[in-house]
Amino acid sequence: MTKLTQLTITDALKGLENKNFTAQELTQAHIDAMQSAKKLNAFITETPEIALKQAKASDDRRAKGNAGLLDGIPLAIKDLFCTKNVQTTAASKILEGFKPEYESTVTKNLFSNGAIMLGKTNLDEFAMGSSNTTSYFGNVISPWKRDGDDTDLVPGGSSGGSAAAVSAHIAMGATGTDTGGSIRQPASFTGIVGMKPTYGRCSRWGVIAFASSLDTPGAFARTVEDTALLLESMAGYDPMDSTSANKEVPQYSKSLNGDIKGMKIGIPDEYRIDGMPDEIIKLWEQGIEWIKDAGAKAVRISLPHTKYALPAYYIIAPAEASSNLARYDGVRYGYRANENDLQDMYAKTRAEGFGEEVKRRIMMGTYVLSAGYYDAYYRKAQRVRRLILEDFEKAYEKCDAILTPTTPSAAFAIGENEDDPIKMYLNDVFTVTGNLAGLPGISIPSGIDKDGLPLGLQITGRAWDEETVLKIAGTIEKAAQFKCMPK
Repeated sequence: MTKLTQLTITDALKGLENKNFTAQELTQAHIDAMQSAKKLNAFITETPEIALKQAKASDDRRAKGNAGLLDGIPLAIKDLFCTKNVQTTAASKILEGFKPEYESTVTKNLFSNGAIMLGKTNLDEFAMGSSNTTSYFGNVISPWKRDGDDTDLVPGGSSGGSAAAVSAHIAMGATGTDTGGSIRQPASFTGIVGMKPTYGRCSRWGVIAFASSLDTPGAFARTVEDTALLLESMAGYDPMDSTSANKEVPQYSKSLNGDIKGMKIGIPDEYRIDGMPDEIIKLWEQGIEWIKDAGAKAVRISLPHTKYALPAYYIIAPAEASSNLARYDGVRYGYRANENDLQDMYAKTRAEGFGEEVKRRIMMGTYVLSAGYYDAYYRKAQRVRRLILEDFEKAYEKCDAILTPTTPSAAFAIGENEDDPIKMYLNDVFTVTGNLAGLPGISIPSGIDKDGLPLGLQITGRAWDEETVLKIAGTIEKAAQFKCMPK
């Protein structure tokens, strides 16, 4: 790790502006870091040639006084975002070799602001997982280790490659997607900041779909301020996406004034689940003290339908996945099985092209959408989803934002929970409610467990109020003073 790879995005932008180094030097330092950290398997596709070409163009723009918001900053792009003429796989065999003819709106926004692409990061296949162990291209390994133990740990999922890259200082920031916690959970596991904005704030156009009513593009960085800059660059109305909101994007980085005096922060009773480790509870209590010390008031709230969130999510998300993934049939693009009969080709392509977790969710989703079960499962889950949103709306009559743990535990070892899908699904118990309600949320690294692994606190806010979420997150970040580094 060099001095350049230790910089935050904010500090790097100042250094570039002051001509302390060039975008090409900054980018080369991160390319070198990528090469030295290949054992993490954080990237599916590395693009050093593209990165250096973009860096030279960035230096030219800066010399002419035309620098953008993120000009010269090397980022990692989750391999769910389509990138023109660069392989985009969703970490699946069925899309290996697919090179889109178009650019996703989020990456187009980032590149128009001068960001540099180091490569495409690994993920759980089609974003289905909480550990980044379902990828066709192999497991991502967390840069963190337990004290005195060399066992490989998961970085969380599905955006584990992005989280690992930022945590290991291979990239200064990264894109992710959050369908049930896939930004916030890996951010917590790897000791970085991860933000999911309000559904509709960032365009989904050009993002390979898992569950269309839940998928939300967002950002990873090592500080709240850096995350605010990334979100500001990514967000915006997009007529190509029918779920994109035609709302002005605030200058998020300007909202971090640290003043939360007089705010009311909700503490939900239902998030104290059975079996939660004492250190998670203690961290939560510490977070409550931090916001009180900053002049905010902690208020007790109730989100009574929280206990139904995971069951509802695991009906709605697979149902939408089964519909979205029907397009992968071996005819138009991607993997095709070698069969002469059309029906056999369809069946064999999907059987060989999809991994076990993806097939499991397709079958679950097809079942709940089938005749005779649609009303019993899918329609009922949608009603529960509405009740969960109403819980939040009532809670926000009493508070400005909600403080909870991000995850029920620290990172676990690769393979530790994989024989129990239900246990794996419980990793998202604190995050799925935010997706079902479409609300903004952020995870801030706030402490370490008994094994020296990072733990996060989560702020969930009102729809379209990312500014308050970021402001409170900045206050917690300042109080926590999290300086721990991966081993």
